[in-house]
Amino acid sequence: MDIAKADIVISTAGRDRGGWFYVVHTDGTYALLTDGRGRKIEAPKRKKLKHVRRVARTDSQTAIKLKSGGMVLNSELRRDLAKICQQFNSQNQGG
Repeated sequence: MDIAKADIVISTAGRDRGGWFYVVHTDGTYALLTDGRGRKIEAPKRKKLKHVRRVARTDSQTAIKLKSGGMVLNSELRRDLAKICQQFNSQNQGG
C-alpha cells in the first residue's frame, strides 16, 4: 500500500470515516489529508496510513499542482474530489 503525495484516499476509521481526501504530505507512518471543506489546505488532518485506503492516483491539474508544490485552492480540491467520487460511484453502481 504505497500512498504518495496527491493520491486520493478514503478514511476508514474515525469521525471522518468514508470521507474522500487528497494527500498533501506523507512520511512513513502518517499522512496529511485535506478535502477543501472540513479540512482546508491550510490545516490538513494528520492521520495514520493504516486508517486510510488509496482509491485513485490522478493526473488532474490539482494533483499536478500538489506534486510540484504549487498553490492549490480549496475550491479546486472540492471540485476535483466531487468529480472523482462521482466517477467512482457510477463505475461501482452497475454490477
